[in-house]
Amino acid sequence: MKDSNFLKENNARYIWHPMGHPRELRDNAPIMITGASGVRITDIDGRETIDAVGGLWNVNLGYSCDPIKKAISDQLDRLPYYSGFAGTTNDAAIELAFELQEWFEPEGMVRAFFTSGGSDSVETCLRLARQYHFTRGEPGRTKFLSLKKGYHGTHFGGASVNGNNRFRTAYEPLLAGCHHIPCPYVYRNPFNETDPEKLGAFCAQALEDEIDFQGAGTIAAFIMEPVLGAGGVIVPPASFMPKVRDICDRHGILLISDEVITGFGRTGDWSGARHWGVRPDLMSIAKAITSGYYPFGAALISERVAETFESDSSGRANISHGYTYSAHPVGAAAAIACLAETRRIDVRPNAAARGTQLFEGLQALAKKHELIGDVRGGHGLMTAVELVSDRDRKTPVEGAVAAAVLRKAYENGVMVRITGHIILLSPPLVISEEDTQQIISAIDVALEAVAN
Repeated sequence: MKDSNFLKENNARYIWHPMGHPRELRDNAPIMITGASGVRITDIDGRETIDAVGGLWNVNLGYSCDPIKKAISDQLDRLPYYSGFAGTTNDAAIELAFELQEWFEPEGMVRAFFTSGGSDSVETCLRLARQYHFTRGEPGRTKFLSLKKGYHGTHFGGASVNGNNRFRTAYEPLLAGCHHIPCPYVYRNPFNETDPEKLGAFCAQALEDEIDFQGAGTIAAFIMEPVLGAGGVIVPPASFMPKVRDICDRHGILLISDEVITGFGRTGDWSGARHWGVRPDLMSIAKAITSGYYPFGAALISERVAETFESDSSGRANISHGYTYSAHPVGAAAAIACLAETRRIDVRPNAAARGTQLFEGLQALAKKHELIGDVRGGHGLMTAVELVSDRDRKTPVEGAVAAAVLRKAYENGVMVRITGHIILLSPPLVISEEDTQQIISAIDVALEAVAN
């Protein structure tokens, strides 16, 4: 590896980074991470900090999971790659597909289509939803409905069903036939409703109204995150997703549960849909399936959808879709090892306990700091702090203020993530009580410093 002077001199000079302005990043070079162990990361200057971001919602098992590393190394020695297109397969992919149908049996998932990550998985679910109706003789069902504030990746399909304009505006026009309804966001919603259950009912009615307006026979699927992640950790009321399931069933619309973030324990259960007692038609998974150690994902398929494809004799169910790295043997091996370790440790109880600790600790900070407008979470290790300059008007803080909070938290030993004016926290699910308290303390100090 080149020496530190070379790396610092060329930081952001030849790379364009995701989710950032190239000029701004060149003028304010990103933090360079060169090492990691446990729940801590180390930058090029040797500063060690707790990773309260968990990589990007995905490093559930921390950075020292030897079984995953060994599985990757062993698979590289045995079969580093072969195509997963029709006509060839590999043993690791076969074993993983079997594991996943057992893992998600309560959700009714019986088949897997492997991808390279979350955006690929969402794209695959959208395509399969359209093809499902096409195969059944309803080719007019092409539209998609989704929630405002929802996030579903960066492909054209995923960006089209995304409910936040910052992921859309620069790339429009996007996929036609994608429509959005209000999400149950208690802190900010068009109904000015503060009761979660009432708000959930209003949003469910908005879904009914949109279906009626568009025509049920034109809609392929409704896609949602069981807990909205990048949109600001928006937790729906318990009745909302079951109401959505019922509405979709009554109108012949598929329900896609985007579990890229919420899968494998982050909410305190193995899936977000299971948390609400819902069986979707399709699920997108990625991120924690390998704990971030290898790019990998899958679209999971229910019995009803699988039966439609597998019983077809017309040829309409031929899947003309896939990726070079679909069913990558190294990714599959990493996933098998990751699932085994995730189950062995059973990260769910710690995710729930530490999530409650983090949520309640930040709620306590809201009584102390006027910059905190809202704290959201309480379902596993998904937490958000919404920063405002005026609590009464709920005015978001300026970007420079949010950036200063991130910088001060980092100086005090914790890496956080800022999107707009919202702090997002998603530490590894193996984090300790002491490290969780340090996250709370670092944010406390950061807010105090910025306010003064």
